Amino acid sequence: MNSSIEFLNPDELLKNPAFSQAAVTKGNGSTIYIGGQNAITKDLEIIGKGNITLQTEYVLKNIEIILKACHASLDDLFKLTIYIVQGQDVRKGFEGAQGFLKKLKNPPVISGIIVAGLANPDYLVEIEAVAFKRDK
Repeated sequence: MNSSIEFLNPDELLKNPAFSQAAVTKGNGSTIYIGGQNAITKDLEIIGKGNITLQTEYVLKNIEIILKACHASLDDLFKLTIYIVQGQDVRKGFEGAQGFLKKLKNPPVISGIIVAGLANPDYLVEIEAVAFKRDK
């Protein structure tokens, strides 16, 4: 059986180039769940303090590193959950995601959630991801 990720955007719903309405994984493969990523280095340095654009760029870079470590690619990514601290300009966060989103063959399913705060007061955004790596 062939493995695939099918992205669905029913005609009755909004079609947006930045996200898909649904994604269905089929066949043999592995689902990769990436825990919430923040703009922090392995040496505990917070990147982009006070700047959601820079933090978003760094968080998405971390997600790419994790996918690579799982022998997966951006084409395997199908779901992002984005937590944004209340009061932040969501548009600035989206600006930080543009370079990442342009690399994707299909826009993922995305949920954006406004929260009162994250684990560290300097974190402005946190992103979880889900990918499906097809067996060859």
